[in-house]
This record gives sequence, structure tokens and C-alpha cells, in this order.
Amino acid sequence: MITWKNLDKLTSYQELTKTDRVDLTKVMTGENGADRVKNYSVPMADGLVYNYAAKQVDENVLEALEKLAGEAELAKKFEALYNGEVINTGENRLVLHHMTRGQLGEAVTADGVDKRTFYVEQQQRIADFANKVHAGEITNAAGEKFTTVVQIGIGGSDLGPRAMYLALENWAKKNGTFKMEAKFISNVDPDDAAAVLDSIDVAHSIFVLVSKSGTTLETLTNESFVKDALKNAGLDASKHMIAVTSETSPLAKSDDYLAAFFMDDYIGGRFSSTSAVGGAVLSLAFGPEVFAQFLDGAAEEDKLSMNADVRKNPEMLDALIGVYERNVLGYPSTAVLPYSQALSRFPAHLQQLDMESNGKSVNRFGEPVDYPTGPVIFGEPGTNGQHSFYQLLHQGTDIVPLQFVGFKNNQMGVDVVIQDSTSQQKLCANVAAQIVAFACGKADENRNKNFEGGRPSSIIIGESVSPKTLGALLAHFENKIMFQGFLWTVNSFDQEGVQLGKVLAKRVLAHETDGALKVFSDLLNI
Repeated sequence: MITWKNLDKLTSYQELTKTDRVDLTKVMTGENGADRVKNYSVPMADGLVYNYAAKQVDENVLEALEKLAGEAELAKKFEALYNGEVINTGENRLVLHHMTRGQLGEAVTADGVDKRTFYVEQQQRIADFANKVHAGEITNAAGEKFTTVVQIGIGGSDLGPRAMYLALENWAKKNGTFKMEAKFISNVDPDDAAAVLDSIDVAHSIFVLVSKSGTTLETLTNESFVKDALKNAGLDASKHMIAVTSETSPLAKSDDYLAAFFMDDYIGGRFSSTSAVGGAVLSLAFGPEVFAQFLDGAAEEDKLSMNADVRKNPEMLDALIGVYERNVLGYPSTAVLPYSQALSRFPAHLQQLDMESNGKSVNRFGEPVDYPTGPVIFGEPGTNGQHSFYQLLHQGTDIVPLQFVGFKNNQMGVDVVIQDSTSQQKLCANVAAQIVAFACGKADENRNKNFEGGRPSSIIIGESVSPKTLGALLAHFENKIMFQGFLWTVNSFDQEGVQLGKVLAKRVLAHETDGALKVFSDLLNI
């Protein structure tokens, strides 16, 4: 039987607040720093390594964090989650996204079906469909192959799959698995859909409509936009569209689609990249085998997340350090900084994944909490970010913990030597330099050129971005966020905070407004 207590009611948390603060500039300078870099790391799946040498922790803090993990029963709570307990208390639902990539514990039956079997069946149906599209067995009305796939969705139906597609696009081209170009329509702003439709040949495009409920306003609006474009081109929309939805939605058995693939209420949108939501578009773009490798990487990382030993569980350790920074050291935000162009949209996905999950001010029982919860997440790929917001990160009044991601090799295998080093070496040199610069700083009598240092960071290092690596990286952050939600005793799996605006928007469109809402509506000519 697991117990849920607010973070500030845990004895180990009170002990954590009393640990001595670590002087990062001192422990990261000279041989001390060299030893830390060698010793403060944890292996991840597919050759990745999580290194936390530049975090403000030492043995005393780490021991306190281990006690906190034990008292908060983090390992037991994860076990309860993957064994099918109702962890999403806000919506009275199971949380089963891990099951889309493997069986971690007991078989879970819900809605009268074995859920692992259900997810595997959907993956196989998608794989069969994608293979037939690639083989020319499923074609447009003229018998010609589809060359482009367009995903229509918003939030978790867009951010994760889009980030994963962009991460693997060049890898697939280099490795001969690139099947179809993928595009994405998400914003209800008509310029979004118009720009995508203008950039493709609609006659050779297949569209993936993603909506669990089948009622998402933005998605259905964009679907109508696409159907109009197909109609205007003299095409039958039902021969160009598939749906990813729930079995109970109005889309499930509609003649408007070539096929429908199913998800369920036990997988939240932001956790759905390894479900049919990501599976359809990624399998069409790269082939089902590549999507399977992506799932394998996530599954391997999930298994590491099961370890009760904090020092051998990279996700739990990352989560604990993050809570220490947020609740003890008082840092309000975190920057995610991938030094890889392939991960250009990964920070955007993590913004939703983290802030929609843990941006809560009440606990899982609906009671207000007296401590900070989820941080503000932002980021940009290096080295672009260095020429954007790093000024504030280095010398601003707020200390912002940093999460670097770096790779030894690029995806394309193409490089150039300039001034005795390659572009990849220059990229890696920058990330190494930034970690030390943030931690150690630089004293200067000219205060404008003085760097205080003491700015913590961690880095995940890998060989290169591949499907398995990407799956492991995704699972790392999903599970880190989950563990932090357990520590803060919030429900990380609902998102009531996005609902009020939707309700008011419907009132505006129905012209049922008064007060400020009416005036703003009039100003916007609605």
C-alpha cells in the first residue's frame, strides 16, 4: 500500500533543506572538477550517459535525496502506475503510455481487454497499412503512390510527433529508410494550414487526423480546411485521410477515412508519441521498423527507471536534483539546451510535457500545496541559443538550471575542417565550454565582464541521434517528470488548466459574451 504525503510533510525533505549548500565554483575547478566529471554519471539506454557533475550536489546532498526517494516511495509509485493502479486521480484513469513500448509488470486489463495486446494490435495495424502505402497497394484514386503524409492535430497530437519526425528525418535519409516527407498542421490560424497545403501536392498526400475525442475544435477546423482543398482539387477526401482516435469517438467508424487507428483514455496526449499518435505518421514517414526501434529505446530506458537504487536510475536522480533546485535552492525555471539541430523542436515538446503535467497548485486530493511545483521550461538548440538568451543565463539576476544534450557525432556524416577542427568538434567544444563557464565563471575587475559562476547544469551525452537513442531520451524526460509529480504529490496526468480558455472561446463564437470578454471580442472583430 503506497502513501501520498505532501513534499513538505516528509521528514527527509526537512533534512534535505538543512544540508550545506555546495560551492559549485570550488568543486568544479581544477582536479576537483575532473574527478566529479568522471564519477558523477549514470549509464542510460543505447549508450547514453547522464552526467550531473556540474549540479550543486555532493555526497551529503545525494544521501539526503536517496532518503527522500525512499520515504516518498518513488519506486513503489512507479510500480503501481505500470501495474495498472488509478494514478490519474483527477480523471479516475490508469496511466499506460509505458505499455505502448513494453510490458514492465503485470498484465493490465481495462475495458475488458488486455491493454498490452490492444496497443500491439494497433501498432501492427499501422505497420501493415504503412507497408501497403509504401508498396503502392494503397494509392490515390489515380493509382499513384502517396509521397507526403500530413498530420493534423494540436498539443500532444502535434508537438511530440513533430519533434520526433524532425529528429529522425536526416537519419532516415542517410540510412535509406526515408519513405515519405511529413508535414504538420496544428494552429487554428488559417495561415498554418494554407502554408502547408501550398507546399505539397495534395493529390499525392495522405492526411492523418488525430483527435482522441473526435471533437477537438482546432483539429476539426483544420480538417475542414484540408477537405476543402481536396475538394477544390477535384479529389475525394475520404481516399486521402486516416484517423487516429478512440474507438468510441465519432471518427472511429466514419466513411470519411481510409482507416482508423485507435488510442484510449489511458494515454495522455503529451505522452502519446509512442502510441498510434506518433506511430502512424512516423511509420509512414520512415517505415514501421524505424518506429519499432524508437519504441525499443524507450522500453530500455523505462526498465532503468524501475531501479530503486537512485544512483542507478537516471530519471529518478534527475527528478530528485530538479526538485532540490526548485524547492530548496529556489530556482524557478529550467533551460533545455540540445546541441543538435535534429532536436530543434525537442524543447517545445518538453515545454508541454513538463508544464502541462506538473504546472499544478493543488495536490492529487485537490488541496492547495504550500511549495513550488513545476518549473518554467524553455530552450533552443546550441549554438543558436548562445547568441540569444545565454546572456541572461550567464550574468542575469536569476540562476537557471540547465539541461544540456550533446552528441559526439552528427547524423549525416558530412563535415568540413576549418581552422584545424570540424564543425562537429566546434559544436562539442561549445557545449563543453558552456558547462564549465556556467559552473566556474570568471573573475574580472570590470564588473561588466565578471562571471559569478555557480550556475548548475547536467548533460546527457550520446554517440548520435538515432531511433533508439531518441526513444531513450524521450522516456528519460517522461519518467523524470512523472517522478517529480510523485514528489510534489500532484496529478501529472490531467490538464484542467487548458479547459477554461476553450469554454470561453466557445462563448465568444456563440456571441454569448458580456463585460471584458465582449469588449475584447469586439476589438478582434469576432
